[in-house]
Amino acid sequence: MSIISKPIKFSGTGLQSGKPVNVVIKSSKKPGIWFKRTDLKGRDLIPAKWDNIHDFSSWDTKIGVPPNCVRTIEHLMAALFICGIDSAIIEIDSIEVPILDGSAKQFIEILQENTKQAKSKIKKIIVKKEVIAYRQELIKKMPLRKRIMLWFYNLKTGRKENGFVRLSPVPAYAGMTKKRGFVMDITLDYPDKIIGIQKSEFIFDGSEKSRQKFIKDFSKSRSFGRIWEWEYLKKRGMGLGANEHNILAINEKGDGTLNKLYYPDEFVRHKLIDALGDFYTSGGMIVGKLESHKGSHGLNNLVLRKLFADPSNYKIEEE
Repeated sequence: MSIISKPIKFSGTGLQSGKPVNVVIKSSKKPGIWFKRTDLKGRDLIPAKWDNIHDFSSWDTKIGVPPNCVRTIEHLMAALFICGIDSAIIEIDSIEVPILDGSAKQFIEILQENTKQAKSKIKKIIVKKEVIAYRQELIKKMPLRKRIMLWFYNLKTGRKENGFVRLSPVPAYAGMTKKRGFVMDITLDYPDKIIGIQKSEFIFDGSEKSRQKFIKDFSKSRSFGRIWEWEYLKKRGMGLGANEHNILAINEKGDGTLNKLYYPDEFVRHKLIDALGDFYTSGGMIVGKLESHKGSHGLNNLVLRKLFADPSNYKIEEE
């Protein structure tokens, strides 16, 4: 693991508000990742934990209860995980973490400049039994109005709501590594021609080799969305911080983007970043296999809730 050697300060723009956001990340003797809203007086620290996520329908990961909440934490959480930081207080003067370049790369670079190695090891959460969460479970929990809006959205895009996220035990990784780790198998299935069906796999076993592989092959993959969605949101006061530098904007025909791709499958690589950040809200490193088919932030959280609902599903291992 790593510790923060000195307060880390950086600024950026909120994806939704389009307003400046200032962040200070400090070391903490208190275990876990905590956020503190400095623009709200007398508020408690907000734990970045799976059981503090209450909005399953959001397009990002939001922790806390309004007004004392923070959203769009997933890219920063992925960076904290990769950099081995498991205790920090993140002071922020806005409701949302700045989007920066839409990936995890800049967060990782900022953290690496201000951390040093520690003797402690990350807490491991060993998956002992299979758990699975289905998209339809989330839809049933939505208010009627949101379900109707989703129906019209899917009618326009041709998207089917048959996604799921599964966690299962993995006793060994043949030919890959003797170390136990987090095996990620991510699949996207979009009607847009430029995306279609994309798959990506990654194994993080805590080694420097797997860390560097993530940084090299995944970290700079950016968020994405359709240009008509972007315009729709901006007219309603949302997505005001989105631009060609932090979002891959899919054109009207769905066969290209307004900006250049780093990889042909950058879309699914970014989904892997999102998943890595979401699963760090477990409070440690998941040791098991993740299968995500048309997954989402809500599904990632739901499968964690199912995992922790029964102590026989997992085992905590602290080295």
